[in-house]
Amino acid sequence: MQVSNLRLLLFSPFFPPLSLSPLKPSLSLFPKSKPYSLLTALASASSSHPKRRRPIPYRSPGPRSKSTLRHRDKAMEDKTESVSFNKRRAEGNDKNERPKKNLQRKVRALNPTNTIAYVQFLGTGMDTLDTSPSVLLFFDKQRFIFNAGEGLQRFCTEHKIKLSKIDHIFLSRVCSETAGGIPGLLLTLAGMGEEGMSVNVWGPSDLKYLVDAMKCFIPNAAMVHTRSFGPTHGSVGAPMADETQFTDPIVLVDDEVVKLSAILLLPSFLEGSQLPNGVPIMQNPTEKVIDDRMDHASEPISPNGRSVLTGKPGDMSVIYVCELPDIKGKFDPAKAVALGLRPGSKYRELQLGNSVKSDYQNIMVHPSDVMGPSVPGPIVLLVDCPTESHLQELLSVQCLSSYYADFSGPPENAKVVTCVIHLCPASLISSSNYQSWMKRFGSAQHIMAGHERKNVEIPILKSSARIAARLNYLCPQFFPAPGFWSLQQSDCLAPESTASSEGSVCESISAENLLKFTLRPYAHLGLDRSVIPSKVAAADVIDDLLSENPEVVDAAQCVSQFWRQSTETREEINFVQQDTVMVEEPWFSENTLPSCLENIRRDDLEIVLLGTGSSQPSKYRNVSAIHINLFSNGGLLLDCGEGTLGQLKRRYGVEGADNAVRGLRCIWISHIHADHHTGLARILALRRTLLKGVPHEPLLVVGPRQLKRYLDAYQRLEDLDMQFLDCKHTTEASLNAFEGATESNKRHSSPGKDRQQKVDSTLFAKGSRMESYWKRPGSPVDDGVVFPILKSLQKLLSEAGLEALISVPVMHCPQAFGVVLKASERMNSVGKVIPGWKLVYSGDTRPCPALTEASRGATILIHEATFEDGMVDEAIARNHSTTKEAIEVGNSAGVYRIILTHFSQRYPKIPVFDETHMHKTCIAFDLMSINIADLPVLPKVLPYLKMLFKNEMIVDESDEMLDAASVAS
Repeated sequence: MQVSNLRLLLFSPFFPPLSLSPLKPSLSLFPKSKPYSLLTALASASSSHPKRRRPIPYRSPGPRSKSTLRHRDKAMEDKTESVSFNKRRAEGNDKNERPKKNLQRKVRALNPTNTIAYVQFLGTGMDTLDTSPSVLLFFDKQRFIFNAGEGLQRFCTEHKIKLSKIDHIFLSRVCSETAGGIPGLLLTLAGMGEEGMSVNVWGPSDLKYLVDAMKCFIPNAAMVHTRSFGPTHGSVGAPMADETQFTDPIVLVDDEVVKLSAILLLPSFLEGSQLPNGVPIMQNPTEKVIDDRMDHASEPISPNGRSVLTGKPGDMSVIYVCELPDIKGKFDPAKAVALGLRPGSKYRELQLGNSVKSDYQNIMVHPSDVMGPSVPGPIVLLVDCPTESHLQELLSVQCLSSYYADFSGPPENAKVVTCVIHLCPASLISSSNYQSWMKRFGSAQHIMAGHERKNVEIPILKSSARIAARLNYLCPQFFPAPGFWSLQQSDCLAPESTASSEGSVCESISAENLLKFTLRPYAHLGLDRSVIPSKVAAADVIDDLLSENPEVVDAAQCVSQFWRQSTETREEINFVQQDTVMVEEPWFSENTLPSCLENIRRDDLEIVLLGTGSSQPSKYRNVSAIHINLFSNGGLLLDCGEGTLGQLKRRYGVEGADNAVRGLRCIWISHIHADHHTGLARILALRRTLLKGVPHEPLLVVGPRQLKRYLDAYQRLEDLDMQFLDCKHTTEASLNAFEGATESNKRHSSPGKDRQQKVDSTLFAKGSRMESYWKRPGSPVDDGVVFPILKSLQKLLSEAGLEALISVPVMHCPQAFGVVLKASERMNSVGKVIPGWKLVYSGDTRPCPALTEASRGATILIHEATFEDGMVDEAIARNHSTTKEAIEVGNSAGVYRIILTHFSQRYPKIPVFDETHMHKTCIAFDLMSINIADLPVLPKVLPYLKMLFKNEMIVDESDEMLDAASVAS
């Protein structure tokens, strides 16, 4: 009480501020580079919190009393400076302790009669144009999915499509647009149930490049059922061999339910021309041939076993042909009796297609004698023709001739196509050549499943869209309207015309989310729109909210008042700062504005939390990604989980997200777990496309060294236009050694050996704090490679208005890091130097002394809080943090504001937390956008966010998902 009274006295507006001599602190809670005031020490020692405005009454459910992990292996636990963590997991030595799984493929008895069969469009990417839509081919006992772009897993969760029911996944191309969801999907299936599951993944021979890349972070057991077909590639730019060997369809599945074949489109390119991705044919002619040592199940299928060479991997595309068996005619008992057959088993044999001998006549009775005419089975074509080069190949494919309406061969060979699904870009479909080709299928139904503008405004993930609309109503400052609802009405959008230059257009329709085309029963053959979701406007969502929770109206008004009060408070603080001398440490109170926020501009920094969930995407939270928006200075991404590009488009709109990707200065990845980096390839590929023909530098990716192995392998499939820097070269010790080596180099000495010794002595030394969970590098650092990249990093940081990017080793898994971003100093209008802000992101970690030290005096700490306070055992076992532990890290480091993120999927909408500890803290939601000028208001909004979800703090994700998530984390 005495300390609190002293604080009130010293900082009362009725008393002038006192200038006190700095004292040396007894606890290491302060930055070492600045003197400390008695006021700061007293304020930090005080346990009382300033009185807050009373929020709208709400009774919170208490934390769980018991952990769900009953027994913990004490041998797995270690303590570092009083922090418990799983040492073996941090070192990566816990793999042998995990139960071995023999992932099984699903084998189900087929139903030859198949009363139900249809094609359905799974609208991934339809609203955001970030990935290829998926197509579901449904049978009673089998499920096929064509293409698995990012967001497929989240879409299936939203629409209750069980991943465990999927038997086969087919890729029409192997690239980030069509296959970005494969890594997360395989990991989720591997975590389901006690033994785990697997799925058959089919694709052209390029699939082996993706499999090679995924081996860096996905267990081999999850990929043993991958199948590739068609020609294999040698070195880039090698000429194509005997192309005629792959002109016939390759049969992939042929059973009593469906025959599924693949027709390859192998575009040929003249030497010196350019591939579709803009890479010259003869670039890197000496590139090493990719190692073909793969599992026998992943070896390419080719008709004659010969290797055929074409352009760069990733250029090959596929036409899939799905043929259902004929529907047999009706059995005529009268004809059977007339042919001398007694009723009985021979009737069934005839219906099964077998001939039998007559009981009363010396003749053989054939099925055609007693059965009515058969009805040809439906045929569906799925066409992916991405470029003009592919179109030229498509027009010359001979094996499609029997499917054309103008087929001139034997009538018994003619086939009638029921439906053609086009995955091609609108610009290609509108060409006269493509339109003419479409007309050759006669009366077939054509469905355009490419990126149609009419679908942009309609959110595909309605659950998260509804949450975003509610949050926007309560607090539009932190939750701006999502990009799709900021567009004009869809009927006002300029449609992408499919008219050709001659004006002759083949009749077609645009695919819509969950649109069906029924194949069986035959009586219902055709389009089915009954399950297409109705369009929901933001106003409808708000009307529902207000009818459920009328208190939200008053809450929204209270929240809006905070910004007016904040403006007034900031003016008062600025008036005081101009006339008095302030103590150096401004973090003595969560209500005192740090000096770095003095006269801060709104276009200085905005933190956009793109994904705030852990392990795998859910209905309401995507996996980890943070966009650091520096406005005119560009931006950075901290982690880049699956679906990051889609989230950028939901936040900024389709065009705004493209601008954000163009403006990226750097992408920083915390560790190799899939939920933190599997959206990276899609971002890099899009940036390469957007900047094609524009002078630019490759994008710098900073990450753990395992990530480089993945990116190097993946780049054989798709050019990513990036350069890589290991996180360990951006630690404080490494950067200091680099600066020292630079000075040494100026004196004409050799820096390499000295630098390596400095890094080893600080990070890897015997007895150091990091020794127990840091693996020494396997080879010496190539300073000739690292130094130029570090100089590039310094340059791009300076151009972005940043002083430093520092990686901090943390306790989670091998090569796991947090990061510190420091802004450069600036000057106000009267020439006063104002320190730059400091942002710290924890990545995944236990409470970590190194991270606490790095967070000293930070303006913002974004810390993971995977588990609630009652689940400490789980947090220790998996090297994550609880809500309370994350807050304690921020409090002990004197952080101004704490943002909690990376919540377990146990908490689908809002996590469980104790509000008594949240006086400088807020919890993150997807698409939450925090402007640095609004930091003073941030904790005040929390009680109202809690009130918004007062009836929804329960688990509603499926048990299947939670089981898989627990394994993945």
